[in-house]
Amino acid sequence: MRFGINFFPTVGPAEKPADRYFAECLRLAEVADELGLDHVKTVEHYFHPYGGYSPDPVTFLAAAAARTASVRLVTGAAIPAFTHPLKLAGKLAMLDNISRGRLQAGFGRAFLPDEFDAFGVPMDESRERFQEGVEACRRLWTEEDVRFEGRHYAFGPLTLLPRPYQRPHPAILVAAAFSPESCAAAGRAGHGLMVVPSILDRERLQGLLAVYREGWAASGGAPGAEHVHVSYECYLDEHDSSAAYAAGRAYADNYRAKLAEAVTAWGRTRSDQYQGYERLVEGVKRIDYDASLREDKLLVGTPEEIAERLRRIREHFGEVTVSLHVNSGTTTVERAERTLRVLADRVLPEFTRPREQSPAAAR
Repeated sequence: MRFGINFFPTVGPAEKPADRYFAECLRLAEVADELGLDHVKTVEHYFHPYGGYSPDPVTFLAAAAARTASVRLVTGAAIPAFTHPLKLAGKLAMLDNISRGRLQAGFGRAFLPDEFDAFGVPMDESRERFQEGVEACRRLWTEEDVRFEGRHYAFGPLTLLPRPYQRPHPAILVAAAFSPESCAAAGRAGHGLMVVPSILDRERLQGLLAVYREGWAASGGAPGAEHVHVSYECYLDEHDSSAAYAAGRAYADNYRAKLAEAVTAWGRTRSDQYQGYERLVEGVKRIDYDASLREDKLLVGTPEEIAERLRRIREHFGEVTVSLHVNSGTTTVERAERTLRVLADRVLPEFTRPREQSPAAAR
């Protein structure tokens, strides 16, 4: 298993100014690099305290690249529907060069109606725009004199500059929520997969991973070489389970409150591209912290308890890459740093292997 940190802000100006939040996250990126963690990842969202402090993951990761040496930099995820592929491919290629080959390019479809409305993009076009955007980026990274003719984007012939540092291109990861078809397509294309266990029961997630891995095998991918990212909220107390559970509850309640506000528009929105999402408003209200703990959807407890949860996660889902939410903006940076250091010292060595040589070091 590999481990990194995922910055998903659930905070607004009334709680913490943006400059302070970014400074804290960059400090934690340095700690992750020092500790030999696998990656630093951040999201793309807009307008709401749910993710809104991160409208451009590339900007943050470029700053992180300047402060780190080896940790991978993951867009988790960039949204092709909101950025023309010529712009997106160029920004990502630039980041890949700035970091000397540490980029992993994660792409997602987005799911918040308010964001689509603000950009003037119909939600019913999201799948096509996602597919065209990812394919256009891949071709721009790997080909010259590219002529692209899609339903939503058309350009060329032209050659992208700069060329990516990694050849043939940075690893591509695809975010998926509920769709087996999306997971299978990611596997067949040879892409990595990003999933969020907190929104799925164990059996359903196991099913999604099975169809992804079947697609990966069908693409000729080596068994065990597929790349699956799973994200978990993490709250640790070195000595006291009850203190960890209480603090973790406050952390989880804040996340749920911010998510509930962000999905309100689903109460009046319908889209064939997002079947069942109209139930999100009620679904968020039913999220149960204690049940999530019992089902290992959260990494909360003492180091020993978190280690046991990770053993069960590995048993259920295999050798996945775990993205840890240790700082949503409401936790102090000191506590988040202490969590990372205790995990690195007392928990992660049981599960990790040495970090692979980066492309920069290999040259």
